[in-house]
Amino acid sequence: MSIRIGDEAPDFTAETTEGKIRFHEWIGHKWVILFSHPKDFTPVCTTELGYMAGLKPQFDKRNTKLIGLSVDPVSDHQKWVHDIKETQGHAVNFPMIGDADLVVAKLYDMIHPNAMGGKRTAADNATIRSVFIIGPDKKVKAMLIYPMRAGRNFDEVLRLLDALQLNAKHAVASPMNWKPGEDVIIPTSISDEDAKKKYPQGFKTLKPYLRVVSQPK
Repeated sequence: MSIRIGDEAPDFTAETTEGKIRFHEWIGHKWVILFSHPKDFTPVCTTELGYMAGLKPQFDKRNTKLIGLSVDPVSDHQKWVHDIKETQGHAVNFPMIGDADLVVAKLYDMIHPNAMGGKRTAADNATIRSVFIIGPDKKVKAMLIYPMRAGRNFDEVLRLLDALQLNAKHAVASPMNWKPGEDVIIPTSISDEDAKKKYPQGFKTLKPYLRVVSQPK
């Protein structure tokens, strides 16, 4: 099953390092970052998990949960987290899904649907390098996919989350490289008349289709 932005995130039940979860129930009314790894004890993923553990307070402030996935059993995850803490300086502080049978990887279209579980190398699972941002409505808001040898930019994931949350709250769009506090764009679906009511402080029209306004509070 292909996953597209706007689709409902597939629900599943899985074992994690923090016990069994039913995904939609676990999400509750929060945002979620689900990010996956092709194998435990892999170098790039070790750095990523440690970095995300360090960033977790920033996601907490944004009402957002983190959850990792690797296509190895939870027992291996529990051994791997010691290496992550030792080498990266941060203990993993969010659940990691055990997906040795590739159930979740297939549900989220991260790997070929005919792939089999069991003893597999990281190269076999190379496509399981995805990031999904999921909203409280359980819909997929954004997806990022990286190759095995290029570490993910999780500062960008945090920036993207800020943009998505702002867009959801205020019905605005964010320009390229936008950062919190910078000007945003009024969508073309909002007429000038409605924009004047919505933004009495005024806005700048660069083109009829390109109107800029200060970020709403």
